[in-house]
Amino acid sequence: MKSLLLCAVALVSIAAATQAASSEGRVLPVPSVTIYPGDLISESMLKDRVFPENYRFRTAVVESPRVLVGKAARRTLLPGEPIPMNSVDDPKLVTRGAQTAILFEEGGLSIVGIGIPMQSGALGETVQVKNVDSGRIITGRVQADGRIRIGIQ
Repeated sequence: MKSLLLCAVALVSIAAATQAASSEGRVLPVPSVTIYPGDLISESMLKDRVFPENYRFRTAVVESPRVLVGKAARRTLLPGEPIPMNSVDDPKLVTRGAQTAILFEEGGLSIVGIGIPMQSGALGETVQVKNVDSGRIITGRVQADGRIRIGIQ
């Protein structure tokens, strides 16, 4: 009976210490698996970890998992390590050197062609693209469907 009482007291003290530790630290999302450059981050790849208040981060780190979900890793992210803000980016919809549809629309006129982006781009970014037919380099904005819209925007 005494040993049962001692076990109960020990469990209560461990639970209290754990709660005190979490209230005294910063809870940050960290990878639960290794995430490689270009991988899209999902919620299942993340877990929370408590860091002491006096822990010195080398750079600004992401504090919310909502910021990370759907982003692409720019470098390898190791399990259990805080995620620097500059190590994630919006996913690229167009890839440098890969043929992409280019679109010009004005009024009722719509012209579609093929171009080769000179750099990769995410949604809404302005990129230069080389028109395959004319060889001219033009500037356009990346659309949600992966096409590049050129002309008046």
